[in-house]
Amino acid sequence: MWIFWTLLLGLSGVQSMFSVVTDTVLPPHALHNPTQLNYGMAVTDVDGDGDLEVLVAGYNGPNLVLKYDRSQKRLVNIAVDDRSSPYYHLRDPEGNAIGVTACDVDGDGREEIYFLNTNNAFSGQATYSDKLFKFRNGRFEDLLSDDINVQRRVASRMAGRSVACVDRKGTGRYSIYVANYARGNIGAHALIEMDEAASDVSRGIIALTDVASQARVNKYTGGRGVVVGPILNDARSDIFCDNENGPNFLFRNNGDGTFTDMAAQAGVADRYQHGRGVALADFNGDGKIDIVYGNWNGPHRLYLQSSQQRFKDIATQAFSVPSPVRTVIAADFDNDLQLEVFFNNIAYRGSAPNRIFRVMRRQNADPVITELNVGDASEPQGRGTGATVVDFDGDGHLDLLVAHGESASQPISVYRVNQGSRNNWLRVIPRTRFGAFARGAKVVIHTKQSGVHTRVIDGGSGYLCEMEPVAHFGLGTDQATKIEVYWPDGRSLARPVTPADMNKVVEITYPGA
Repeated sequence: MWIFWTLLLGLSGVQSMFSVVTDTVLPPHALHNPTQLNYGMAVTDVDGDGDLEVLVAGYNGPNLVLKYDRSQKRLVNIAVDDRSSPYYHLRDPEGNAIGVTACDVDGDGREEIYFLNTNNAFSGQATYSDKLFKFRNGRFEDLLSDDINVQRRVASRMAGRSVACVDRKGTGRYSIYVANYARGNIGAHALIEMDEAASDVSRGIIALTDVASQARVNKYTGGRGVVVGPILNDARSDIFCDNENGPNFLFRNNGDGTFTDMAAQAGVADRYQHGRGVALADFNGDGKIDIVYGNWNGPHRLYLQSSQQRFKDIATQAFSVPSPVRTVIAADFDNDLQLEVFFNNIAYRGSAPNRIFRVMRRQNADPVITELNVGDASEPQGRGTGATVVDFDGDGHLDLLVAHGESASQPISVYRVNQGSRNNWLRVIPRTRFGAFARGAKVVIHTKQSGVHTRVIDGGSGYLCEMEPVAHFGLGTDQATKIEVYWPDGRSLARPVTPADMNKVVEITYPGA
């Protein structure tokens, strides 16, 4: 098995990983790809047609909704400046958005969209509310502006950073975790969710409440990156936050809607560094979820989890080199069975090229970390602020989109992968009991030759961002034999993979739905 992998990987790595296709797929345009300050990016089915769109948080301009037009073979912005458009309010140009996430808050089977706004506030109090958009009355409307929620004073007016979605009770209805950047005792982390007793989903009445205190996550810190998944639990969703000017948090889900911070015991507090982008992955194939993140101009970390729920940093000297890092993505870009880690940097004081590393699994040993040629995605002068991955054209290969902003206005960049065009792949989309994307679910596949591979359906990661709600598996010349899905409520399902399933998207419905 391991000789097979070594031979396969020996054939790759010479060619650069990414080629820029922006001018073809998303050429600079005042509507579709404006030169403005952008930040976070998220992926969901915005228009409900089954395809995935990319949400872009616009800071000094409108938010964007990028949809792939198959006839033009281009990404087009469907959030146009037309009040009759169902996506008009998503633009929210006054918001100064930096973070964005999507998940099904009310259990109607369609994801809501949360934009985190700052309005130039670095910490503490902000002057403009965040937005939580629901598709209602034939258009997207802000739930936080509803009278019932204005009276409840639930709208966050804090200087936040990342946002992510967590199904804290395993009900299929998600809470929005907001990593605020506190100033003293102003700006605790928030956890916004639907108050089911006060809501009537059938009538579109969604009463919201902040349950951070009840859930025991209302911490005051310099909040930065957030990621959600079954880190310490087998299925229930835990929360990891890398922070600035203070220790990180690793909130274990206690199963009753509350969380306990285990960062110090787990060895991931890293209290003297300043976290940014973060992602979850199983890098060594042992079925346990590992954590990778970048520290702002500090050593980057790749923490492997042991059987005692302790973590060990295996980052090499080259991997850990400090940089002005923003987004961190873990994915199999070239479909070669191995995960890559992409570091997106911001060139705010001179050149700061992006980098990519392969993390190659080994039997009974730590993975081997090797830097690859990132190619056109190097962007040494790029003012990177956010990035996401999505297979927007349905060819089975991940595409990389990079947003820019903060220190200079630049358009979005789009990259395609040069390697692995003949490799096998499998994409798995688990659904909640309501039919929405099962953010936080764990997906495991068994293969003929390379063992077991694990992914977590992203509910927010990178930094200010959220990846596609799909478990993407590159398989090289291998074949999958079985899929297992574990939902945040502990339910699971296993089904065989037939040869006809290979190189396809497989939808998995909730058991009994």
